[in-house]
Amino acid sequence: MAMEPRLQLGQRQAQVQIMSPQMQQSLAILQAPLLDLRALINKELQENPVLEEMASDESGTAEVSDSGDESPSAKASEADAADAATVTTVDPSAESPGEHVDDFHAEVERLAELSEEWREHFNGGQTQTLNRATPDDEERRRFMFDSLTASASLRDHLLEQAHLSDLDPAEQTVAELIIGNLDDHGYLQAGVEELAQSTGHNRDLIEEVLSVIRSFDPPGVGALDLRECLLLQLERGGRISSLEYRVVDKHMDALGRRRFPEIARSLGVEIDEIQDAAENIAGLDPRPGSAFLPNDDHFVLPEANVEWKDGEYVVVSNRADLPQIRISNSYKDLLAQARNSKDVREYIRAKIRDGKFLLKSIHQRQDTILKIARQIVRRQREFMDEGVSHLKPMTMSEIAEAVGVHETTVSRAVSGKYIQTPQGLFEMRYFFTGGIKTSSGEDMSNASVKQMISELVANEPKASPLSDEQLTKLLGERNVKIARRTIAKYRDELGILSSNMRRVY
Repeated sequence: MAMEPRLQLGQRQAQVQIMSPQMQQSLAILQAPLLDLRALINKELQENPVLEEMASDESGTAEVSDSGDESPSAKASEADAADAATVTTVDPSAESPGEHVDDFHAEVERLAELSEEWREHFNGGQTQTLNRATPDDEERRRFMFDSLTASASLRDHLLEQAHLSDLDPAEQTVAELIIGNLDDHGYLQAGVEELAQSTGHNRDLIEEVLSVIRSFDPPGVGALDLRECLLLQLERGGRISSLEYRVVDKHMDALGRRRFPEIARSLGVEIDEIQDAAENIAGLDPRPGSAFLPNDDHFVLPEANVEWKDGEYVVVSNRADLPQIRISNSYKDLLAQARNSKDVREYIRAKIRDGKFLLKSIHQRQDTILKIARQIVRRQREFMDEGVSHLKPMTMSEIAEAVGVHETTVSRAVSGKYIQTPQGLFEMRYFFTGGIKTSSGEDMSNASVKQMISELVANEPKASPLSDEQLTKLLGERNVKIARRTIAKYRDELGILSSNMRRVY
């Protein structure tokens, strides 16, 4: 009798934490930057009919000084938030004089009416016709969306030029093939021979069409490498006989290593001429297609502002950029009226519970970020006064202990959040940095050391830039004992070239 395989070997029990939807929402609210949180609140306002937005004169601004004492306005704001989140439990069996709900359908209609009233309030009190859109309305709407233009991609830009050129249908096909093999920066990812073998097209035809594409805008597009890209741009500018063209054409590797004396000897010119040529070459575009990439710049709002008031730094929470919301009294009253419709009561209760949890999560988020910002200002007082060179080492575990939360909560709370300081706008995570001990035993942050390195390099003699060994010695004179390899590491992180690459002849 065959025995069934036993699967017990190697098995073990493990605890897996499963977060409830509410917990997931709470974490999402904590992690969301201010702009994302504003969008999230507006979404909840649209989806939860028991929520309504408070008028601007009903909400306040929280202020916290770096001494840790909350101002009266902060306490008032917390009281408002707590009051807004409070919903009185009403006995659904209680009689409501003068009011009677006939049946479930009538109550649902009333819910729909209140939901539309809320939407009108959210839209600024403007009344809107709720009739279905007519065919003419839909046509106008479609025309509006069709009229919106999006940024053209590099591929679209080149295809348009190809279609406007004198290429015949066969050449157009090859042009589309070549354009499809360009990367986002405009470089050709497959050689002519490879394209010919993989497509079956004549090699001469591919070279001819590629030459046409290389005449398109932007200059330099269709090159196989950086050298070819720069040469195409110089050719387009009528500089084939220039010193720049000869340097790129024959000495690209030495140019990358800034071996100017070597290039000068080879071309029989002075070093300063090579240096001038290198500066002109640096003005060319090494990534001609990058102008067509999506713009990754994003607008940020500070979570808090640090202001100087009455001889101390005060942290002001930026609540003005958030919609201030509360539970609508209309729905609390309706809960008392719906005594004959259990489904309606349960629906309203569920929405009120969701609304209360949302308000609680938002208030907890604001309170946590405000406390963290207060600790940052308290511990980085010298930074607020003097700038980056006076930034002190600070860890998330230290702030977590001071605020009374877990370290991961601090990490989530500061991720993507910004604070406006007297020294400018900084990401809150910027203030959490390791450090070193100075000769006097004081702590100095890594950012401060990097700032000192940047200043030393900025003021060095261009003809004889400071080596890592010299930087180590100069920092030592400032009581900063640091290894040469650490200097090299920080220099790389700052994007500063080595001394021989920084030399100007």
